[in-house]
Amino acid sequence: MYRIMTVCTGNICRSPMGEYLIKQAAAQAGLTVEVASSGISNEEEGNPIDRRAKKVLDELNINTGSHRAQQFTRADFDRYDLLLAMDTNHYRALKRLAPDEEAAAKVRLMREFDPAVADQPLDQLGIYDPWYGDMSDFYGTFQMIRDAVPGVIEQTQAHSS
Repeated sequence: MYRIMTVCTGNICRSPMGEYLIKQAAAQAGLTVEVASSGISNEEEGNPIDRRAKKVLDELNINTGSHRAQQFTRADFDRYDLLLAMDTNHYRALKRLAPDEEAAAKVRLMREFDPAVADQPLDQLGIYDPWYGDMSDFYGTFQMIRDAVPGVIEQTQAHSS
């Protein structure tokens, strides 16, 4: 089974949105895939999804009630096939944490899978943190994640065959 983890700062906004959107798209595509999320930091560990991110996903009838923030660990390199960093700082942190080249190769930016921007330099592919903003920032973040999900599903299908 193909395993994907989305990674952001605290695991309460961006990475859970990515996790739940990928889960939904995989189910719709009939794929058996494991999807989880985590944060580089442990500052939110155990907390539920941010209420604003929850509102965005509630509008799609996605139940996030079971989500509890967790911190990324080095063992996740062994557990997951694809690690999707939400922003460039997460990408760099994961690359630094990688125990070897094989593990480092699993790290990608979420927006690398959005064909509309995939040709941009990596430093232009970050998804900004909506936590400091208002609901419009959460919808903007949601759109960036949503636009990359079909590419993630294609990647998953290619590795699941």
